[in-house]
Amino acid sequence: MERFVLISGCSSGGKSTLLAELSRRGFATVDEPGRRIVKQELEGDGAALPWVNGTAFARRAVAMAQADLSAAALLQGWVFFDRGLIDAAVALEHSSGEPAAGTISAHRFHRQAFLTPPWPEIYVTDAERPHAYEAAVEEYRRLLKAYPALGYEPLVLPKVSVGERADFILKSLAVASD
Repeated sequence: MERFVLISGCSSGGKSTLLAELSRRGFATVDEPGRRIVKQELEGDGAALPWVNGTAFARRAVAMAQADLSAAALLQGWVFFDRGLIDAAVALEHSSGEPAAGTISAHRFHRQAFLTPPWPEIYVTDAERPHAYEAAVEEYRRLLKAYPALGYEPLVLPKVSVGERADFILKSLAVASD
């Protein structure tokens, strides 16, 4: 769907903050599947935490991202996804070897995907994101390689304020500002 836009990239690169800004501006947004799954797993048995069982986690992320897409189809206008199906499919490929292209074949997003680059000055860990900065950079490199291979044009967001990042995305998409 040309109105579905992915915001991906490095962990702790400012994606969630950027989605909050886009939401504040009146756009529909979809929270990151991975964060939602980790919260659920931390409250449960933890069997599908990414650092416990990466494949189980990725499979849950794929299923959740597909459900998010179905729900988003009911929304009007631009819809911005914090990560989503492509990231989940790339994680599944990394953990299990299952090709990402097969997981996403029936789903399309806007051809431009926006990636937050590694930004050590703002990188933080927490209970839901305990991995080291180096692991986040490795994941970013996988995504930066995967997006073009899957037919998307990754645009790396500049390291500027959240408002300027939102403006960059909207200008790239030629969205009229209110």
